[in-house]
Amino acid sequence: MSPIQTLRAGASRRVELIPMTPMEQLRAGRTLRRVSQLLVGLWLYGTAMAMFIRAELGLDPWDVFHYGVQQHIGLSFGTIVVIVGALVLLLWIPLKQWPGLGTVANVFVIGIATDVMLAVLDAPSELWLRWVFLLGGIVVNGIGGAMYIGSQYGPGPRDGLMTGLSRRTGLSIRLVRTALEVSVLAVGWLLGGVVGLGTVLYALLIGPAVQAFLPLVTVRLPAPSRASAPAPTPAQKDLIREP
Repeated sequence: MSPIQTLRAGASRRVELIPMTPMEQLRAGRTLRRVSQLLVGLWLYGTAMAMFIRAELGLDPWDVFHYGVQQHIGLSFGTIVVIVGALVLLLWIPLKQWPGLGTVANVFVIGIATDVMLAVLDAPSELWLRWVFLLGGIVVNGIGGAMYIGSQYGPGPRDGLMTGLSRRTGLSIRLVRTALEVSVLAVGWLLGGVVGLGTVLYALLIGPAVQAFLPLVTVRLPAPSRASAPAPTPAQKDLIREP
């Protein structure tokens, strides 16, 4: 089976993400596989962010914000990512949400990985190689995002903020996600963040990229052993269909 056929076959499979509390995530089993996949996925995610920066063709909305903030603070890009992630996680408190292992790891690992990979990757001078970095970064980001979501250790702080706001306000996940990303994009651009064609391509392609890989890497787990497991909320269902 060719790689394309493998992706098509995987994308057609049902994604079995199970609604679990943070404690249930820790007790769900297959710990070595899940923790390893979580960490590798987050590192790949940070690698993709470094590739976008080096491509200089535009960043995704949150990274436009991170880059804009960096222009006014003498800290590394990865450090800004960690600080913003921690601040976003604090916004979970009024939403009455508890972070999982994946949530906490997301705050730190992605920022560290981004700084390490920025030190490793040089900015390409040829335009075609910059496009390779951009498009390759979208694929790497899709794989990394699918791996950490598929480890079933909880959403990242930004995704959790999105689903939490949707649950608390009753608004659709798409509306909340659009409002958040447009807001951080606008603020980041005003602060000096890099917006370009890559920003548009990321917005169009990252959802399908994650969805293509998610069925291939999702760790199958048994449902929590309790009287009645909660059904996925509309926000969770939407996130499963289109991460």
